This record gives sequence, C-alpha cells and structure tokens, in this order.
Amino acid sequence: MKKLMLGNEAIARGVYESGATVAVAYPGTPSTEITEFIAKYDEIYAEWAPNEKVALEVAIGSCFAGARSVATMKHVGLNVAADPLFTAAYTGVNAGLVIFVADDPGMHSSQNEQDTRLIARAASVPVLEPADSMECKEYVKMGMTLSEQYDTPVIIRLTTRVSHSQGIVETNEKEAAVLKDYQKDIQKYVMTPANARVRHRVVEERMNRLESDMTKLGLYTIEESKSNIGIITSGVCYQYVKESGIDANIFKLNMVNPLPLEAIKAFAEKVDCLYIVEELEPFIEEQVRAAGIKAKGKELFGRQGEITVRQIKTVLGMDVPEVTAGENLPIRPPVLCPGCPHRSVYTVLKKLKLMVMGDIGCYTLGSLPPHLAMDACVCMGASVSMTHGVEKARGRAFSKNVVGIIGDSTFMHSGITGLIDVVYNKGMSTIIIADNSTTGMTGHQHHPGTGKTLKGEETYAVDLEALCKAIGVPNVITVDAYDMKAVEKALKEETAKDEPSVIITKAPCKLLIKEKWDVYQINEENCSSCGLCLNLGCPAIQKYEASASINEALCAGCGLCESVCKKGAISKGGN
Repeated sequence: MKKLMLGNEAIARGVYESGATVAVAYPGTPSTEITEFIAKYDEIYAEWAPNEKVALEVAIGSCFAGARSVATMKHVGLNVAADPLFTAAYTGVNAGLVIFVADDPGMHSSQNEQDTRLIARAASVPVLEPADSMECKEYVKMGMTLSEQYDTPVIIRLTTRVSHSQGIVETNEKEAAVLKDYQKDIQKYVMTPANARVRHRVVEERMNRLESDMTKLGLYTIEESKSNIGIITSGVCYQYVKESGIDANIFKLNMVNPLPLEAIKAFAEKVDCLYIVEELEPFIEEQVRAAGIKAKGKELFGRQGEITVRQIKTVLGMDVPEVTAGENLPIRPPVLCPGCPHRSVYTVLKKLKLMVMGDIGCYTLGSLPPHLAMDACVCMGASVSMTHGVEKARGRAFSKNVVGIIGDSTFMHSGITGLIDVVYNKGMSTIIIADNSTTGMTGHQHHPGTGKTLKGEETYAVDLEALCKAIGVPNVITVDAYDMKAVEKALKEETAKDEPSVIITKAPCKLLIKEKWDVYQINEENCSSCGLCLNLGCPAIQKYEASASINEALCAGCGLCESVCKKGAISKGGN
C-alpha cells in the first residue's frame, strides 16, 4: 500500500516494519513527531525520557537485552547523549540499535547549527542520511541490519526539510519482533580500561570494514551523464541538486560516515570539475580533499543555513529567474500566545529590572520586545547553573538582582542537577520554575511532572515543591502565574534572602484548556491610551486609532490586561 507520509512518520513506519520493540526519546524539533507516530503502534513500547542521555541509555540497555531498539533526539540533544554514545560504539550491540538525530540547518527552532556528522565521526559510528520519506522508512530497516551485522549503533541523520516534508511511501508487512538471546560477556559490555582498549581496536576494524563494504552494500549510487561536471551530495541536498535540473554526474551518498573514498576517487577521475554540495560543515569536502581529490565546495556554498535550489543554480552558472514576490512583506516575529502564563512573569521581571538567566522553551520568547526580560540563554538547564555562576563571580550584593527562569519540562531534563549544585556549594540563587504542565515548545508532550506517559497512561507525577525541598532548598513557594502581585511579592522577598529560593509560577498552558472562557473588551470612553495593556505584548491587544482594542477571536481570557489597566477600561465581555 502507498501512502503520503512526513519523513518523521515514515521513520516511525520503518521502526514498526523492522520489528523494533523499544523506542525512547526526548522531544525536540524537528524530531518530535517520530516518537509520537511510533507510539501509535501498540506492538512497540514507547516512552518520553527526562532527557536524551537517559533515552539513549534505556535504548542501549534494551538492545543489550536482545530487543531491537531506537532512540530519537534533535542535534543538540545528541550533545546530552554523547556520553553513552561514545562508549556504546565500543561495546557494540546485541540486537539492533538505531539513533535518529534531526539536524536543523537554518536554525528554524534551535540555538545552534551544529552538524551531527562531526560527532558521529568522532564517536566512530556509521551514519545513514535519507533524502526523502521512502528512504526514511527503508533506511531504518537498513540501519537495523547494519547495526547487527557490524555490531554497532547506527545514526540516521535527518534534517528539518526531510523530517517535515511529505513523500510517497510504500508500506510493507512488519518483521517478526524476535528477542535475541542474551549472553553474559564482561569483556564486551563492561568498559573498564582493560576491556575498552581491546574494544577500541574492534571499533577501528569495524569502520574500515564498513568503508570497504560500501559498494556491495549499495550504500551509494552513481547517476551518470555525458556532462564533464561531477557532484557529490547526500540527503536533502540531493533533492536540491535534482530540482535544479543541472546536467551532471551525481554521486549520491546513502551513508556519509564512513565515506567510500576509493569509489569517490574513481568518480572524480571521470569528470573535469567536481562539486560537493552539503549543508553546514565541510564534512565530506575535507575528507575528499585530504584524499588528494580536487573539489569545490564551501568556498561557493558557505557553511551557514540551508542550501537552496536558487543557490545551486547561481553557483553552477545556470539561469536564475528574478524573484520579487515577498520582498516587502513585514517581519512577523514569534510571540508568546494569547493567555500565556509566562507573560505576567516577564512583565514583572521587566518592571523589577532584574538580570535574568534564561533557558530553552516557549518562555525564551521573553527575550523579545516588548519584555526584553532575558539576558542569556545557552542550553537546556543552563539557567540554574548560570545564575549560580553570576553570584560566584560578582558576589551577593550583585546577585540579589539576578534570577534564573526554567520551564517544568526543562527542569526535569537538566535543571535538577544545577539546583543541587546551588545548594551544595552554598549558593543563594533565586530560580523561577515556570510550570505550565507540559513540554510546550515542541507541541505539548508529557514529562515526569504531568502524571501521564507518552501513551496517555496515568502515572506518578513528580511534585516540584517536594523535589526542591528534598534537594535542600529552604524556600520553595508556588504562586499563580497570572497573579502579578503575588509574583512580584515573591520575587522581592526571595531575592532579598541570603539563601537559595525556588518560585514555582504555576498555570497550565492556555492551549491545553479546551472549554470556552470569557473574553475581554476595552471601553474606549474610559481608555486613556496609556499603553500599559500594550506593554504586555499580547497578540490579542491591538492599537486602533486613539485607543487600544482587543481582538475577541484571539483573546484567551487570562485577564492580565484587566489587572494592569489603571482606568478600569477593560472588563469581561462574554464569549
């Protein structure tokens, strides 16, 4: 049967057809939907882990136990999972282990543009790179086979355009999910130095064997032309090359680590000019040039952002039609949703002129106008540790005006250890946990604090107050996120204390609330055009002629505008 599928959905179908039985992930755009689609298959155990390191460790354990297993994350998540990844390359596998990592060229929803291929090469882990949805599905099965045949974890590298583009996928029957026998093997699975030295040699031999076997395994294809131009490419860049319509010989890599350098040398000898088309780092290019093969690449295409068909045509001297549509369109920056419980917190933070160490989530938007209430954002969980670092660098007098802010899901991911560090090392930081009861930024996934699993089953919900107190934080209070007076009072009191504090600003994400609510209206006669309501940055509040107005189609009924209006011009107007 043929079906139109997103790349991420096709990956999930490949997991099902390959007979995998365990799937673990932490959500992160553009990889999130993979595990959500996997969870629809009842035959597969699927879970959200607190972070990517835990996700990969669970998958490693299940593959050791004999079950084909997968772990999913975005590119920065692989940083978190790097510790088990590098050692799992040494231990190898029992049943197949495939890791899906989605890179984000152009940084559509990421804080950096790192290239997973570099980490995989450092870890000596093979990398498959599909170019469309059908290849996504098939490469999962290929990855499982390679994993078991070569005793190695296998990474399937996706990019945003492959993950979120649709293509025709032909579905097949599911392979039988067979648990492989487990046999105790201390030398293979216990990485003490003595065992690891032996396994390191195994890793090098494995990668050499994979490189020499790439031709018979069909891990690259060559499309021949009468042209004297040659192009080496992979993944979504192959699609860009084909769409450009260039008449060229194309060497399409299905596996990008290791590279079939001997086959590439033979290909290069048949063309007069060789181009390497790859996004982000010159991963293929540097190895090709190091092998003594002349090629053109990053000096023409650059190392930043996504490659486009237009760019390829320009570089290769093809006709490029003039494009004028969209040149004068206004910029539409991202904003906190109407009714977002984070809005009141940032309004107060701005009012108090506090230095704010931020984190990864919807609430990172507090750094944008009109709030401008965030000073730094580096990675998941860093807000807590950075706040502690500011105190140790500048002293308590300075740090009384510094707070950290972190979401509930991000706190579970990697904020807990930072808070332990604050308490253990006699810090005095004030940390806000913006608890909206979901993993909001990636589409409302559950986490250990929501009380539900990935498959919607009821489970234990971590009590944030009890957890923080157990760590040793002496001052832990919970306030209604929409109550700006309570938020302001808590911030003033807790930042003044010479001991650690946690303020939990609690209110569910408005997008989780299904029932109707009363919307608000502005009485123009009472409105003085002071702009206080506009300073909230709510998309539902608009400036109209002399006064503000509220778009009732957007209003989420949170009431913040009513609470800041000093003229009483805003009130509930029904729904």
